[in-house]
Amino acid sequence: MTSSTATSSDVAGSVRDRHDAMHAEIRRRICLLDYPPGQRLSEVSLAEEFGTSRTPMRRVLARLEDEGLVQSLHGVGTLVTDADIAALEQEYHLRLELTELTGRLDPVMPDGAFITELDRLITRGADMIEAGTPREFTAFDMEVFQLLLQLTGNLPLRDVLERLYYKTKRIWLTAAIEAQLDLHQEFRIFHHELEAIRIALQSGDLDAVAHIQRAHISMSFQRLRKKRD
Repeated sequence: MTSSTATSSDVAGSVRDRHDAMHAEIRRRICLLDYPPGQRLSEVSLAEEFGTSRTPMRRVLARLEDEGLVQSLHGVGTLVTDADIAALEQEYHLRLELTELTGRLDPVMPDGAFITELDRLITRGADMIEAGTPREFTAFDMEVFQLLLQLTGNLPLRDVLERLYYKTKRIWLTAAIEAQLDLHQEFRIFHHELEAIRIALQSGDLDAVAHIQRAHISMSFQRLRKKRD
């Protein structure tokens, strides 16, 4: 009886993990503009690519729609949504306020594995200053975001922050591709911010880490808005 229950639980967890992996990969492609705004996503083609049936893929696409990354239109299909700084300005403002809470709501002190990974990312960030591309930097930024999200154990806060981050992430890459940003400056600033976060963590000051992240979002948004104007 116990063995059967454990097996059922393991199967459910495996299925959930697989769905999460499909969701994360399609979301990643959207944020890297591999699937640009307006592109139709074929449920059949994606199911075939990921080796699954249409039903779980339909659930993954519904989850992405709930997050604002795709839109399902009757008679048309599932289309990748656009990401415009004017339309998403309120989302940026909410990210600002919620990011500051990560240092106060169920803060989690990093362990050795976390610090090792952060140091690896800081080294990569230094290399990117001279040779990074907009797409590489966006993928890099997503890795940093996912790592720093571990510094709060408040699951509802993490969920909302993740939704807001990925909904707005494409704006930076679009601007960079359109040559509206000084890439060398963007990479250099971000690397300095990572170093500041490392110093704050050495002091055990998670509130300072949250403020550094908040400042990063604020300044990045202001630079994007200035280029738009």
